[in-house]
Amino acid sequence: MTSNKPIRIGYAISLTGPLGSNGRTAKLAHQIWEDDIKQRGGLLGRPVEMVRYDDQTNPALVPGIYSRLLNEDKVDLVMGGYGDNSIGPAMPEIIEQNRYFVGLMGLAVNSTFNYPNYFAMIPTGPNPGPALTEGFFELAARQSPKPQTVSLLVADAPFSRSPTQGAKDNAAKYGFRLISEAKYPLATTDFTAFIREVARFNADILFLCSYLNDSVGLVRALHLVGFEPKLVGGAMIGPQNGAVKVQLGPLLNGLVNYEYWLPGPRMNFVGVQKLIAEYQTRAEGNDVDPLGYYVAPQAYAQMQVIEQAIRETGSVDDEKLATYSRESLFKTVVGDVRFGPGGGWVQPRVLHAQFQNIAKYDVGEFRDTKTEIVVSPTEFASGELIYPYAKAKRT
Repeated sequence: MTSNKPIRIGYAISLTGPLGSNGRTAKLAHQIWEDDIKQRGGLLGRPVEMVRYDDQTNPALVPGIYSRLLNEDKVDLVMGGYGDNSIGPAMPEIIEQNRYFVGLMGLAVNSTFNYPNYFAMIPTGPNPGPALTEGFFELAARQSPKPQTVSLLVADAPFSRSPTQGAKDNAAKYGFRLISEAKYPLATTDFTAFIREVARFNADILFLCSYLNDSVGLVRALHLVGFEPKLVGGAMIGPQNGAVKVQLGPLLNGLVNYEYWLPGPRMNFVGVQKLIAEYQTRAEGNDVDPLGYYVAPQAYAQMQVIEQAIRETGSVDDEKLATYSRESLFKTVVGDVRFGPGGGWVQPRVLHAQFQNIAKYDVGEFRDTKTEIVVSPTEFASGELIYPYAKAKRT
């Protein structure tokens, strides 16, 4: 006999604070999935109810939220919110209660826990730190004349540790010399002094790892100071977001940064165009990323993983869902996904793209791939890197 009791899925997510824009984008994608499930008659013949709390991009709030979800709300399942801040602090409670846990992004969260029931919806593969940045340094190594030196400027925050170490490893792998490394406090609002200081070293490559608002400040400071390394970017959270793209407009020209999905024939997986169209329609007039390319496909796919595991096991039992997820191939809007040891994707698929030929501060500049060119890896490339940065930023 089928129960009419809802399947309740709970999570913490950053709807306000520094990561609020990306968190709200994820929430909208989750709501689209929720509506799609409702139209299809629910899961296992039961309606689905999402129970979410705003963690305000404050890791200190996360443990209490998951304790409430599990011990007071008594949800059927929990999942991870967006990013390290929302996922990492939840892990001790999740592990203690042996729960199935699918996170959204969460770069290298499980490297310290090695929890077998954790799965990460992020295409960085089994070694996420190096995978996130390898395309950036591989691109640099292909240029002529080859750049020689690297400066790192990164946020002083937990999320930056893994990509920063990955950047150091990749710099050494591709024969670059690290000549300076600096951190800026998350409270920074004026980045001019940091850019002036890093410019003193005059490195060929400037590697940046930053949050959304920081990325805006860093790009503006680069232009104000007039520092022109040969290659700039790498691991910035922000330039993927449509609202940030509109804020910076032509100032983005020349920047090279990572992406997980962009529109184009080589990334046209089943269902993704429908999702993006629905997302952009709902995004109008709301305080979310107007494009949704970075977070929305991954967030919807996160729910597809949970949905497929529930359907195929006929259960919301945590251990059954985790066992299935370790062994199975998932069909999602970001393509076929299989999880490996540590809960990451078996194969990485990180894109690196360069902003080119942006003329206006308008969202229409970014609706196709004419101004954000995939330059790595080659199987997804939509154009060529313009090098050096000074030439690219003036196109």
